[in-house]
Amino acid sequence: MQTKQRAKLKFRGKGLVPIGAALRRFGRQDDGALMIFGLVLFMLMAMMGGLAVDLMRYESLRTTLQNTLDRSTLAAASLNNRLNATAVVYDYFDKAGMRGYLTNVTVTESLNFREVTADARANTEPMFVHLVGIDSLDASGHSKAEQRVGAVEVVLALDISGSMSGAKIANLKTAAMEFVDTVLSVGNDEQSSITVVPYNAQVNLGPTLIAQYNATDPHGVADVNCIDMPGSAYAMATLSPTDPLPMTAYADLYGSTNRVNSYVSPTSASYAVPNFSSSECKPLTVNIVRLPARDNATIKANINGMVAAGRTSIMMGMKWGVTLLDVAARPMFAQFITDGVIPATLVDQPLDAADRSTLKVIVLMTDGEHVSHNLITTGYRSGLSPIYLSTGDGNYSVHHTSGRPAAALTNEYWVPHLGTWQASPWNSGAGVVQRDWTAIWANLKLTYVAWQFYGRALGLTSGSPLQTTIYNSTIAAMRVTNGSVSTMDNQLQQTCAFAKASGVIVYGIAFEAPTTGQTQIRNCASSTAHYFNASGLQIQTAFQEIAANISQLRLTQ
Repeated sequence: MQTKQRAKLKFRGKGLVPIGAALRRFGRQDDGALMIFGLVLFMLMAMMGGLAVDLMRYESLRTTLQNTLDRSTLAAASLNNRLNATAVVYDYFDKAGMRGYLTNVTVTESLNFREVTADARANTEPMFVHLVGIDSLDASGHSKAEQRVGAVEVVLALDISGSMSGAKIANLKTAAMEFVDTVLSVGNDEQSSITVVPYNAQVNLGPTLIAQYNATDPHGVADVNCIDMPGSAYAMATLSPTDPLPMTAYADLYGSTNRVNSYVSPTSASYAVPNFSSSECKPLTVNIVRLPARDNATIKANINGMVAAGRTSIMMGMKWGVTLLDVAARPMFAQFITDGVIPATLVDQPLDAADRSTLKVIVLMTDGEHVSHNLITTGYRSGLSPIYLSTGDGNYSVHHTSGRPAAALTNEYWVPHLGTWQASPWNSGAGVVQRDWTAIWANLKLTYVAWQFYGRALGLTSGSPLQTTIYNSTIAAMRVTNGSVSTMDNQLQQTCAFAKASGVIVYGIAFEAPTTGQTQIRNCASSTAHYFNASGLQIQTAFQEIAANISQLRLTQ
């Protein structure tokens, strides 16, 4: 028993103490040291958490403050805002419960711009940042917005093809006229203008505009002023006024004739006399290009007068739209100002696209897709033809230098009404005159000419299959298409690319257009945001949005 008790004792100085008590005393001393260290860590963690709370409150207030500043300055800077700009900013802060934070509102404005600057500051009343030596943590914000409308040059390239008839052209007119009022009222810059380019298969330039170009093959028909645009013109950004541009012949290219073996009179209303309703360039003065103007009433009257007719050549409307915005047209516009054709305030137009205060816009609208059409071939538009007219009885004869039948080797003139060949032009006794091609197309269908003057003459014998062959080859020689649909699509996209590269903003409106037409317009537009696919009255919304976008409202700081 004594041995076990001694085993539980240890020697300490002069006495013996239990080992367990010694260990407990040591343990109590170690707990006290860790408690102090833990308390220090807890205080540091609490302080860091408090700092985080202060910073979160600061960032939340700062973000709300800046958002309110941006919204209020944008609203106040809008030129459509008719309220006091300073009051608008304060109203936004009132509604946000932050009016006391506004420190400054400055408004600068004139005829065509408004600039609004605002500053705000708020004390976040931090609870912890003073522990690290920061006495205050203020959230501050600054915002400046402006709406500045400098010179705006707009071209409306509008589809007036036959498919636009009825409700569609009525809706287009309403939308376009509203657009004119909106654009010319915003800022009212004296150099802002709107040009209207109606197009179908062609663009009728009108007598004033076409006179500025080197138009060849004149036909002398009043109010028919279209150009057969050369394919090479689409590969260039500009259209030179000195380059030869052939005028579109005024002819009946599609009317049929009676391909009988016998003679048909040139006065036959059904088979000889041309029907110009199918002409690709129609003498409609209401559909001509309207040069840059600023008078709302005049522009709207011109738009309201347009009528729907013809096929669709979107690339043609776009090409002339780009041409009339290009600086290369400036000398021509200067002449228009001198002649009093366009307002004197439009001096130096078309303006440089690089000028930050200038905005150049084309609104390209169609309800269709490209449709190929026929043209009179070069060499048959104007100049002397081999066809002669007897001024006495009005009968024709035709000079053929080759291809004559053997029986007519010594006689070079075919006389249709006699069905014979002779050595000289038919002359009824009152004289004979060699006709210009323009006079031929003014009086005869192309099919009549091809059959009576060529097929019947050179077909060797009446009823021979060779007559039809010669007829078809004559048609092919005199008439040519303006290009395939894919070619027209490519020409449009080339023109759109030139426009966008030169700084022109292109808005596209596909108005109840087929899928291919939609694709072409969408690809032409400056971006998907500049493209509108509209039906019915939606075209008004499209024009409204474009008019609003033209007024460049933006945050500058």
